Amino acid sequence: MMPTMRSNNWIPAVFNDLFYNDLMPKANCTAPAINVKESDKSYIVELAAPGMNKQDFNVHINDEGNLVVKMEHKEEHNEEDKNVRYLRREFSYSKYEQTLILPDDVQKDAISAKVEDGVLTVELPRVVEQKVKLSRQIEIA
Repeated sequence: MMPTMRSNNWIPAVFNDLFYNDLMPKANCTAPAINVKESDKSYIVELAAPGMNKQDFNVHINDEGNLVVKMEHKEEHNEEDKNVRYLRREFSYSKYEQTLILPDDVQKDAISAKVEDGVLTVELPRVVEQKVKLSRQIEIA
């Protein structure tokens, strides 16, 4: 006689069998991590995107004045082994879009972006406010 193992969590197993089978594709989606830093001169937005290069990104200001960061990466590998007559395909596709509402003190015409070591860095310079001198000579009429 074979020992049987009983489990008290049969309900989750029923749902796993129902939703996670070969007929239903499993979604593998993750959003990249975003850091936002603030200094006296600018805001810095950092977006982690390992394996991406600058051609994979689109950074622009939309009609409402918000910063839109789009990322799209397609990769296809084909390996063919003529001895076995075997064809193997691997597809990799990732797409991401994030809209950031910019503060009022950002110079929208001076925004810059760069990609380095798998990190997209967008610099948002702040408007430098000129301090107005309050002291002045008042002429007496």
